[in-house]
Amino acid sequence: MHRSRKLRGTVMRSVQRSRLHGSILVARCRNEIAMSQLLRFPSSVKRDPAIQVWMHEHSGELGAIAQRWFEVMRDCGDDVRELLHDGHPTACIGDAAFAYVNAFKAHVNVGFFRGAEIADPERLLEGTGKFMRHVKLRPESYVDATVLMKLIETAYTDMKGRLKAN
Repeated sequence: MHRSRKLRGTVMRSVQRSRLHGSILVARCRNEIAMSQLLRFPSSVKRDPAIQVWMHEHSGELGAIAQRWFEVMRDCGDDVRELLHDGHPTACIGDAAFAYVNAFKAHVNVGFFRGAEIADPERLLEGTGKFMRHVKLRPESYVDATVLMKLIETAYTDMKGRLKAN
């Protein structure tokens, strides 16, 4: 009887260590999955000439809106890089995308790659995807510039934190 209690205690300690080790592995795995879900572009550069071409091709009222908000993204920090992704200007921290602009026939989207996970107290963000959200800007509609700047800064800060956690 004494021997079976000793064996049971040894087995229980082993199971507890295994659970702890398993929890650490699960947490590590979740972190790796979250990091692997970042959209990464090793080809991003400080200033991409293709974006200047895009801006020139999208002159006019919508192009001016897109250019204004892309400049705000560029000004977030010295570590901001850029590229043309899927045909639209994309802002990255290093190689990790955090925001973009895109012009359509009647509106401009200011989008966020992890927008579903950032604070949006004014409820400007639209979209139902797992990660991405955007703000739709129309020339005839008013959007509080201070609030949109804060969203861009929040997306930048959020991505910086995600990269630091890696």
